[in-house]
Amino acid sequence: MFIRRKQWLRREFDQLLLQDLIELKEHWEYQKRLVEKSFDPSPEVLSSLKLAEAKYLFLLKEAKKRNIKME
Repeated sequence: MFIRRKQWLRREFDQLLLQDLIELKEHWEYQKRLVEKSFDPSPEVLSSLKLAEAKYLFLLKEAKKRNIKME
């Protein structure tokens, strides 16, 4: 019984991870487009771009480590 619950929790958290990964990718791409269209991006915008990229890459590594694939 415990093993089934563990597998169910793992699937649930894997789905949450995929949702977060998709949202962070969209946010990162939005920040990238913002910087590309800007003539002189401020340091705050550049740092938020790097932060968004770091968050996305971190979750991407975690998804690869867990061997999660998008359906």
